[in-house]
Amino acid sequence: MKEQNHKNDWVLRFIKGMFIGSGFILPGVSGGALAAIFGIYERIISFLAHITRDFKENVRYFLPVGLGGIAGVFVLSFAVSFLLGNYETIILWFFVGCIVGTVPSLWKEAGKKGRTNRELIIFAVTFFVGWLFLWKGAALFGTVEQNTFTWVIAGALIGLGMIVPGLSPSNFLVYMGMYKAMSDGIKTVNLGVILPIAVGGLVTVLALSKVMDYIFSKAYAQLFHFILGIVFASTVMIIPTNYAGMSALGYLSCFVLFLLGCLLGSWMSHLEETYK
Repeated sequence: MKEQNHKNDWVLRFIKGMFIGSGFILPGVSGGALAAIFGIYERIISFLAHITRDFKENVRYFLPVGLGGIAGVFVLSFAVSFLLGNYETIILWFFVGCIVGTVPSLWKEAGKKGRTNRELIIFAVTFFVGWLFLWKGAALFGTVEQNTFTWVIAGALIGLGMIVPGLSPSNFLVYMGMYKAMSDGIKTVNLGVILPIAVGGLVTVLALSKVMDYIFSKAYAQLFHFILGIVFASTVMIIPTNYAGMSALGYLSCFVLFLLGCLLGSWMSHLEETYK
């Protein structure tokens, strides 16, 4: 029984890694937010901030997450163009459902060390400011030249999306005109694209993880409600608004995929609590 639970836990973490990996490739989705939603964000930050502490145990824990993340990025790099190009509205409703399904667990996690009016104000202000920034953020970026330096910047944005839950780096890459080239580079294993992105992401994650770990140790409730506000804001921003030409079957598909996403998110949250 114990061996079966261990196997199930390994598979669960691999699946979580695939979802988190999707946050690096799908516009509107944040790898950091998904890590927080699946209950492993804090542990990731702690591990990165203190690499040598419990190193072997953490490597065993995060191995399936990392493998799942790599699989998610490569698999989705092939699928993302087709699915978002043909079924964008339906697919986005599925992701919204995944997040909604985890809200009860995430809200409980945010309040596990107490919740006062101060945390609720932090949540509300962060939600409004985050929504405003994500709404107006596109105007800050234009198409940029694609070279080693700009790919390092792209990697830094992706790393920032891991450290700051709710920040979707792919959104900014779309705004900068680099998203399709990144997806094509991953599909064709173009090291001129992949290596600079990896360097930029790794440096950013390692540089900022200690900062986030310190804040968690000093102000857990405040930081988690801040994260929660950004997660809610980013979720609102990916709710589809374009339904032009959609048939009754299309609307039904949106509803069904949303429900399936809710069920999947709730199931994964329940499993996370079980294996904790």
